[in-house]
Amino acid sequence: MTTARKTTTVFLTVLCGLMLTIVSLVQRWPGWTWPALALLVLVVPAGIFRMAAHRRGPVPPSFEEQLTAAPVERTECRVSQVALPSLWDDYLFVFSATVRWCLTDGPGRGTVLNPAGLAVDAVISRARAVAEKREPGHASLLQHELGGALSRMHPDSTGHLQAMAEDVSLTLPAEDQERLDRLAGVRKDEKVWEHQRKYEQSKRRYLGEDVLKDTGSAVVWWLTKNDEHVAKTVADLPLLAQLTSAANDADIPERLLDILPLWQDGIGTTDIGVESAGPPPGDPSAADHLSGFFEAMGFAEGDDRRAMLARQLSQLIEQYNRHETAEDLLRRFDPPRPPEPDIGVEQASGPGAPAETV
Repeated sequence: MTTARKTTTVFLTVLCGLMLTIVSLVQRWPGWTWPALALLVLVVPAGIFRMAAHRRGPVPPSFEEQLTAAPVERTECRVSQVALPSLWDDYLFVFSATVRWCLTDGPGRGTVLNPAGLAVDAVISRARAVAEKREPGHASLLQHELGGALSRMHPDSTGHLQAMAEDVSLTLPAEDQERLDRLAGVRKDEKVWEHQRKYEQSKRRYLGEDVLKDTGSAVVWWLTKNDEHVAKTVADLPLLAQLTSAANDADIPERLLDILPLWQDGIGTTDIGVESAGPPPGDPSAADHLSGFFEAMGFAEGDDRRAMLARQLSQLIEQYNRHETAEDLLRRFDPPRPPEPDIGVEQASGPGAPAETV
């Protein structure tokens, strides 16, 4: 029986004794009733207290007992800004989480003085085993993966406790994220350039190995381009023969020489309208053939399409080791542009020009 319970019982006993004494004096009860009254004074308070205590349940601990109770053991802690390696060297994740644990010490095992240290080490080891196999560009996805992997209690390496983590946060430093964004942009541009290069290579192969393989292939291609207008294709046959010979850096077949424009008396007209002494029939250069083709196509002097087609044909001819012909086409139709004058320097002349400062 506690001290509070004893005090309450004595108080009730004294109170009942006083009440019965007053009643007996007022009513003038006989003397034999005094022993019975004394028994009632001792029994009734104790019985009443027991009945009340049974109904109320166990008595809460006293203030002294609360002061001497054992402290509640802490079972969680917060870890922040822990660097975890990724699959790429020098790229680190930043890990934070709330670590929880419960002791599982069995008989014969020593006391764990720092369970928080064991729990944190177990959780970080589990997180590192996952993070070091992931690329740094997927930090947000890895955060959810770790949230699921660390949400279950798992024994540590010593077997003294089980640990888990919640409120997991995983980020990548801002400067590393910026580097990854730049690398991603370069890879995307490289893919686009690679597709463009393959497209140009495929187009050159198509023109060189199919369309301009010979004059017959060029004629068939030109028919399809002109909605099968036979008369126009026949009229353009000399130009197609010249273009085919230029693309293959070969002479025009003898059977087609008769349909080409004849040079009369060694005099011809150049593509700029100036009469000059020209080579004998059958000896025009590849650039001359290409010039006639451009004129038939309506590509006048100064048209950017002349330079563009000349560059493409030059690249095609380079593949057949016809370097001189390729250079001749570029000199004729795509010469290098002179450097632009420096607009930041004023040039002055005449009597009023300022003297040059040395």
